[in-house]
Amino acid sequence: MSTTSLPFHPSPLIRHNLSQTIFSVKKPRHVDWILSQEQPILLDAGEDVTGYNTSEPVRLLAYYTSAAGLKTSPDQVHPYHSNKSRGLVLMLHGWQGCSHSTYNLVTTDALIQAGYDVMRLNLRDHGPNLHLSAHRLNVGVFFGTLIQEAIVATQRIAEMTGERPFYIVGPSMGGNFALRLAIAHNQTPFHNLRHIVAISPAVDPASATDALDSKRIYRSYFRQRWLQSLREKIKYFPQYFNIMQGIEQFPTVREMTEWVIPQMTQYSSADEYFASYAVHPTDVPAIQIPTTIVTSRDDQVIPVKDIEDFPVNPALQVHILDYGGHVGFVDLFPFRHCLPEIILSVIAETPHPNSLPSV
Repeated sequence: MSTTSLPFHPSPLIRHNLSQTIFSVKKPRHVDWILSQEQPILLDAGEDVTGYNTSEPVRLLAYYTSAAGLKTSPDQVHPYHSNKSRGLVLMLHGWQGCSHSTYNLVTTDALIQAGYDVMRLNLRDHGPNLHLSAHRLNVGVFFGTLIQEAIVATQRIAEMTGERPFYIVGPSMGGNFALRLAIAHNQTPFHNLRHIVAISPAVDPASATDALDSKRIYRSYFRQRWLQSLREKIKYFPQYFNIMQGIEQFPTVREMTEWVIPQMTQYSSADEYFASYAVHPTDVPAIQIPTTIVTSRDDQVIPVKDIEDFPVNPALQVHILDYGGHVGFVDLFPFRHCLPEIILSVIAETPHPNSLPSV
């Protein structure tokens, strides 16, 4: 396992992990152009295994932006004007985030400028609520175990690449999904996949949940966002769910999970549920596609030890930075998001799969 450093040395004024995390949600104005030129796409994500809707496929909402011939205004062509893109990048998101989270928009802007097309996928019950509510697309509630619908959606997106290279990038929970997609690639290959990048991945959901519960600011944020998501779900499907009165009484995310999991899944406890979608050290040898993890030693949501325990794998590079908070990586003078530069530096150095040592 490589633990080499990527170039990120933030100003001492914004170096604290909480500052990194909080200021990373600040959206720069220059990325607003994406909203006017993105194309919403509704994807068939295969069979619904939640048990609530067996007659219709899962539907997931994605947003596509192409670098080729992109216009920044009606009469001005984007600086990257070409009929050939450098590849298609699938962007995932964190828990309670979405395609329009700041980290996704700033990374999309940088990728487009570098000549990549971008598809930003929303997992079940996640979305910006711009064109429709993601909560009404599928009856069943989102759980981290629903990897199969992400696999099918990723296959659909990969098929759109043609002869272009295909990349997957995911932060936090999206990083967990990205790593599981890397493992799934062995059995269900994704067309032209070249590299997967996981940013601050939640490899051990139980550990991550306990970590966020231990910090009031994170516990409050994720608890409220989850409750809001469940309320939205019940608004569209009141006949299926009657859980709000019970779940709202619990002050921590773990207690909420412990209460809801036996009622809505086949798992008997939160720990059993968390373990079912964790990326265990024993799973690492199954990663055979070039994969990079980028995380920070000061992340208060994803304990760095969870990743340091991973065994050596020639296909996996791990970069543990001293600073960055949780999916932060911002700097000052001027204020800027450095995560896009980090992702681009990883993708640009992607080796051809045939050049990797066998595992």
